[in-house]
Amino acid sequence: MGAHPRQILTVSELTLLVRDRLEQSFPDIWVEGEVSNLRTPSSGHLYFTLKDQSSQIRAVLFRAGAQRLRFALQEGLQVIVRGRLTVYEPRGEYQVVLDYLEPKGIGALQIAFEQLKEKLAREGLFDQSRKRPLPFLPRRVGLVTSESGAAIHDILTVLRRRCPILGVLIYPVPVQGEGAAPRIAEAIRALGASGAVDVMIVGRGGGSLEDLWCFNDEVVVRAIADSAVPVVSAVGHEIDFTLADFAADYRAPTPSAAAEAVAPVLDDLVRALLDAGVRQERAIQMQLTLARHRAQDRSGALPGLMLRVQRHAQHLDDLAGRLGSSVKESLVTLQQRLTACRHALGMYSPLARVKRALVLVPQLMKRVEQRMLAVLAFRRQLVRSLAATLDSLSPLAILARGYSIVQTVPGGAIVKRARDVSVGDEVRARLAEGQLLCDVREILSDP
Repeated sequence: MGAHPRQILTVSELTLLVRDRLEQSFPDIWVEGEVSNLRTPSSGHLYFTLKDQSSQIRAVLFRAGAQRLRFALQEGLQVIVRGRLTVYEPRGEYQVVLDYLEPKGIGALQIAFEQLKEKLAREGLFDQSRKRPLPFLPRRVGLVTSESGAAIHDILTVLRRRCPILGVLIYPVPVQGEGAAPRIAEAIRALGASGAVDVMIVGRGGGSLEDLWCFNDEVVVRAIADSAVPVVSAVGHEIDFTLADFAADYRAPTPSAAAEAVAPVLDDLVRALLDAGVRQERAIQMQLTLARHRAQDRSGALPGLMLRVQRHAQHLDDLAGRLGSSVKESLVTLQQRLTACRHALGMYSPLARVKRALVLVPQLMKRVEQRMLAVLAFRRQLVRSLAATLDSLSPLAILARGYSIVQTVPGGAIVKRARDVSVGDEVRARLAEGQLLCDVREILSDP
């Protein structure tokens, strides 16, 4: 029997055959291993080696997949990957081209949380020395939260109950999902730079780690740390912690607790002022009584001193009465101002403003309707006038008065003088209605 002819392959042909066989046999595989020899070139692709105790294989995660990672890939990290087996032809090495990568034993979000927390802590963003005290009685509170969530309802309810005269400035933002973090950071910077608020509450109601993730975003954490006014974080429930909590000046376990932290109880303040006035008056009376007793004790030793003391005592009594009246008047004035503030708050509430605006709506609609009718009437008259002008200038209007347009046949030239045609020529006369085809039988000159 004759020998089989040899099939000689080039290196490229052999590599291509191996690649096709590998890709057909391992189109979708899961692999577990440790990351080593990690390279991150400027292209954005990730190149590394997956290894275990006895073997290793090259792996690549291209830029599109690398940008979807929630955490930074690190040397020594145990991961689980999914991809397809192929051959990198220029070097003849087989490798795994990855579609998916996750850390083993811990979620991607959790490891991203820990990595960013460590980074920002090294920069000092969470230092206690950066924390500022909350103002005792702020003029206005800024709210950065969703306008449709339960958190804003809870915060406003507590603020109205505790301190009705406290102003509130709301900057509504989305609090979860794609694009929420930049919007939240923008709101924090805008309120802080406005000078319109003395303290700010940033937060939302509870949710999963994914729902709360925008409050772990670096841009939000840095905006809180750089805020010009103190920031209270109120994200989720008491068991939920985000990086915003670490950067804020005060961490409240719930949105309602945040409102309680920034708003004192107005009635308690009024009672404290009244009590302070009473204590001050009592202290003055006690000092006056002691002064009288000392004066009386010394009056026997110095003739004439008693009279001087009595005059001073009378003067002190007069001053005490005036002081007491002044304190009472101040308290009454304060009470009147508080009443006026409550009334003003009611007048300038969104509901009252809406009710007043609703009264104007029918009037404005009537004025708009009248204005539209006037404009339409003017436009109709203008159109009629223009149409009449066009009719007066139209050649058809001239024909309607008995004139005609004569044209040569077949040239179609308009005949203006009798000498423009000859006897026997055909001409077409256009009338107001219809046309006439005529023969020139005789040419007459003007009489």
